[in-house]
Amino acid sequence: MPEPASSPRALLIGMAGSARLAHALATVGIGLAAGALFLQRTLGWAGFLAAVVVALVLMLLSYLARQDEIAWRSLLPVSLLVFLVWAAVSLVWSDYKWATVGGLAYLLAFTLIALFVAISRDTIQIVRAFGDVLRVALGASLGIEVFSGILIDAPLPFLGVHGALGTLGPISGIEPSRDQLGLVAIIGAISFATEHRTRSVPRLVSVLSLILAGLCIVLTQSPVIAFATIVVGIAAAVIYGVRRVRPERRQAWQFAVLGLAVAASVLLWVFRSPVITLFNASGTLDFRIDLWRRVIDLATLNGLQGWGWVGPWRTEIFPFSVLNTAVRPTDSALNAFLDIWLQLGAVGVVIFLGMVGLAFSRSWLLAGARRSVVYAWPAAALVALIIVSLAESSILSEFGWMTFVICCTKASQELSWRSALRSASNATHLPPERR
Repeated sequence: MPEPASSPRALLIGMAGSARLAHALATVGIGLAAGALFLQRTLGWAGFLAAVVVALVLMLLSYLARQDEIAWRSLLPVSLLVFLVWAAVSLVWSDYKWATVGGLAYLLAFTLIALFVAISRDTIQIVRAFGDVLRVALGASLGIEVFSGILIDAPLPFLGVHGALGTLGPISGIEPSRDQLGLVAIIGAISFATEHRTRSVPRLVSVLSLILAGLCIVLTQSPVIAFATIVVGIAAAVIYGVRRVRPERRQAWQFAVLGLAVAASVLLWVFRSPVITLFNASGTLDFRIDLWRRVIDLATLNGLQGWGWVGPWRTEIFPFSVLNTAVRPTDSALNAFLDIWLQLGAVGVVIFLGMVGLAFSRSWLLAGARRSVVYAWPAAALVALIIVSLAESSILSEFGWMTFVICCTKASQELSWRSALRSASNATHLPPERR
């Protein structure tokens, strides 16, 4: 006998399964990742983790109430699943098992948030959610910097704000570092430009949002972000060009673009010294090179399997304690690939490269082939994440990891080899006249 529509259980299911709640939860999930540091320092770790747990519980209820509507077309991308399993297996040989368990739980929490966003929202809805959240995050960052650097002309140590806006930066706002703020601003700029092209928000809102993102990028005074912004701009122009090529000639152009990208990478390596000088990055690079050398020395000791996953470094435990310095404290290797090698070994690096490569190639092909401009958003976002990951490890946690998992999952849903195999298998069972 069907349950009455007015029963408490039916009302609860109706509320949990509403599209409005799914939209709100997606926005909250992105906000928790983008404002993680600010929330940790204002609510404390206990308050922040409680907010994450509550969000995950509500997301689970929303998914259960809408599971008939949500199409897990290709479930979790296999490459992502393999990476998560390898990180979990590292618990076996980790010398800091309690930290590995905590790091795995933290990684899994943001993975689940990203999966909920990816499967419950379509791409334009995801772009809109990112746009709404990042307008607030960038506005709050600039507002705090104005308050600290101009109104009171004093730093705010509990937020990590140095009050340098009076000298035009560098600023970090509500983010852990200027590079992280720059990454958020680049992803924001990509989202705002997509909103503008799809007319998802009023033109004035999108224009002012792009100006806000541009200001934050400039005021970070980060060579890493300056370089990443240029590369993302070039990538966006290439995507625009490829989309205008006739479908029958598109593959040839894609190979030409690949060849040019390889040639440009070689030239950048050959002429790296003048490039570093151009971006005024010598001091920053000297620190990174010294850190990378020490990371490599420790990584080679457990070269195959790594020391065990922890995510952002716990600087009170070995080997991270000997890598952290009082002169310039850091909670990462400032390079995602070296961080993976240190924590998950060469096996982890191979899995990570495969995962990133698959996500990017799928996203790039979709950006060039699909009619809607929204399909360019994951490809452009992945370009930003990959470039910044050469000088930061932000792709491995919180906002960077959540954004990557969303892009990876959406690309897998649209271009899944499992779906292709299922379609081919179904086609072989059709009668000849229906094939």
